[in-house]
Amino acid sequence: MLRLILLLVGLLTFAGLIWHIGPGNILAAVSGIGPLALLVILLPSLLMYLLEAYGWRLTLRNHAAAVPFGRLLAIRTAGEVVNMTTPTAYVGGEPLKAVLLKPHGVPMIEALASVITAKTTMTIAQVLFILLGIGLAFGLVGTSASGYSNASLLAALVGVGLLLFGIALFVMVQRIGLFLGLLNVFRWCRIHIPYLETREEKLRELDRTILDFYTRDRQAFLLSIGFFFLGWMTEALEVYVILYVIAGPPVSSLAAIAIGALSVFIKGGTFFIPGSLGAQEGGNLLVMVAFGYSEVTGITFALLRRVRELVWIAIGLACLAALGGRTVAANEDGLPGPRS
Repeated sequence: MLRLILLLVGLLTFAGLIWHIGPGNILAAVSGIGPLALLVILLPSLLMYLLEAYGWRLTLRNHAAAVPFGRLLAIRTAGEVVNMTTPTAYVGGEPLKAVLLKPHGVPMIEALASVITAKTTMTIAQVLFILLGIGLAFGLVGTSASGYSNASLLAALVGVGLLLFGIALFVMVQRIGLFLGLLNVFRWCRIHIPYLETREEKLRELDRTILDFYTRDRQAFLLSIGFFFLGWMTEALEVYVILYVIAGPPVSSLAAIAIGALSVFIKGGTFFIPGSLGAQEGGNLLVMVAFGYSEVTGITFALLRRVRELVWIAIGLACLAALGGRTVAANEDGLPGPRS
């Protein structure tokens, strides 16, 4: 019920923004964008998916060679569409990725460990990208903007600091034993979950596999963060391309990085709203105005990024159908049960 209310609020916010700026003004700005320009706008996101798929591949360790890169890319795309379209805080598609690796001979424990460690390295890279963007925003906007803008940037910095603390805590918990620790917490609270209790040995093995990656494959861990960081940097490339198309040159590369990072921060911070509808558009609009662009350019920028999301959702659904993801997900529970 709450998510339905949030969705309604998001729709009203989105409609309000369109009405405030003027549908005619927006249509005039969008009408000048041809099919070739739209294709060029989509290219940075394709590069992002390629880089992030390789970042995940590094966490598969010895099983990476068993999965062709094209298939790994399709599996990741299918999992991401679940993350984007279901109310699971961008983690619902991770178990599906692990299940879809099973036909390639990747044991479920190693598959689950890979998606967990890849999600961790991706989030670390995301935080680094956001920190870089906020630092640039302070330099580019903070010195000339109003006190309100400075306060907003400071609030964003505090938010990222809390996120960084959460990531550090999450990594530490993984090193100690995430899943067995969770089971022990349930037991301490006298909450009995037979599904987990009958898989205690598998949970222990999963924790050991995750810890083994952090302790023995530090190079792969750092390289995975590096590839995911390059993937996030393509957000800045996308910003640069969109602004070049709709506003024309010159476009500041540093401003593109800052805008891209702040957009990522806004989207991540509004995950509880279905599709971040309304919040994403409103946030992007405010960021664009803060960097000196008009409201029409800001809302056009936000709409083009939304179009890119819809295109990748369509591609992800096609990958999901081709891989038989719905059938597999219905027949697998993700974690192997106890041996008889």
